[in-house]
Amino acid sequence: MRGKPASAKTILFLCIACFLAGTLFTGQMWTSPSSHESTTLPVVRHDGGHKRKVIEDGPGDVMEEVTKTHQAIKSLDRAISTLGIELTASKTSQTGGQGQHLRQHASNHSIQKAFVVIGINTAFSSKKRRDSIRETWLPKGDKLKELEKEKGVVVRFMIGHSTTPGSILDKSLDEEEAEHNDFLRLDHVEGYHELSSKTRLFFSTVTSMWDADFYVKIDDDVHLNLGMLVSTLAKYRSRPRVYIGCMKSGPVLYQKGVKYHEAEYWKFGEEGNKYFRHATGQIYAISRDLADYISSNWPILHRYANEDVSLGAWLLGLEVEHVDERSMCCATPPDCEWKARSGNMCVASYDWKCSGICKSVERMKEIHNACGEGDGAVWNVEI
Repeated sequence: MRGKPASAKTILFLCIACFLAGTLFTGQMWTSPSSHESTTLPVVRHDGGHKRKVIEDGPGDVMEEVTKTHQAIKSLDRAISTLGIELTASKTSQTGGQGQHLRQHASNHSIQKAFVVIGINTAFSSKKRRDSIRETWLPKGDKLKELEKEKGVVVRFMIGHSTTPGSILDKSLDEEEAEHNDFLRLDHVEGYHELSSKTRLFFSTVTSMWDADFYVKIDDDVHLNLGMLVSTLAKYRSRPRVYIGCMKSGPVLYQKGVKYHEAEYWKFGEEGNKYFRHATGQIYAISRDLADYISSNWPILHRYANEDVSLGAWLLGLEVEHVDERSMCCATPPDCEWKARSGNMCVASYDWKCSGICKSVERMKEIHNACGEGDGAVWNVEI
C-alpha cells in the first residue's frame, strides 16, 4: 500500500521516543539484583591474605558457624586452664620445698615396683605405739625387707621433722630409724593441725619412690591384718581410680572449741549439714592414678581442718569409684573376734569412740591374739 509520507516532525518524535525507551531498558538491565538473589551469590572473604569462598545459604548455616566457634572457644579455655594448672605445679615443684624433697628422692632412689605401699601415720610422742605394732602385725628386720621383695608389700612409719631440725626429737628418731629401718621421713613439720598437708605430701613422696598399684594410709593406733588387706585390694586391681575405705558422712562441726571443728563450715551449706561421702581417716587406700593426681596437683588442693575430709574433697570432682569396705572398720573384741571365728577376717580393727584403739599400747597384743590372721597369712596371698 502506498501511504502518505511521514513528516519531519513525526520522524524526530519517533527517534526521541526510541532513544528514551532504549535508555530506560538499558538502566533496568544494570540495576542490582533483588535482595533474595543476593543471598545466593558467593561472597569472597579474606583471611590472613588468603581468599576463602564461603557460601551462605541461610540463617541455619550462620547459627551453625556461631555454635562451632563457641565450642572452639570453650575447648581453648579448657586447654588454657589445664596448662595453667600444670604450669603452677611445675613452678612450685621447682621452687618449693616439696619439689626439692621429691627431686632428692628421685636422684637417690630408682623407682621400685610394688603392689601396695602402706604409710603408718605416727608422731614423735608415739614410740610406744610403734613398738606395739612391731611386736604384733608388722614384720621386723629382714622379714620386712623380704615382704617388700617377694610380695611387693612396702610398710613404713611416715613422719616429718620438728620445728627445729636437728633437735632432740629428730636425733631420737634418727636412733630409732637406725635400729629398725622402717621409717619414711617426710619434708614436713609435724603438728596435729597439719595432717592434711602431711597426707598430701605422703602421696607425692611415695609415688616418686614406688610404682605401686595401691597406696594406703593407716594410723598407728589401728590393728591391721596385712594378708586381708592385700587380698582385699587385689580384687580391685584392674579397676581405674579406686578409693577404698569405710565411707561415712558425718556432721560438719561449726561450733568453736569442739574437737574436729571445721573453720570453713560455711562452705558446706547451712549449719547442721553433713560432709560429702568420704572414707574415715583411720585407714583408706587409693589406686595409683589417684595418687598421681594428688602428686601432680598438690599446690592447688585445698586443705580442710580434717585430713580425711580433705582427701575426699580432692577426689570428689573426679570420676572415682568409692568402695565402702566395711571390713576396714571392725570394732575391737568381741566384734573382730567373732568375725574371725566365723571366717570373716577383718582388715582393720579399732574403737570408734577413740578414733583408734583405746589405750592401744596396752591392748594391741590382746587384739592381735584375738583378731589376728596369723603371721604367715600375708605370705600365702596370691597377687
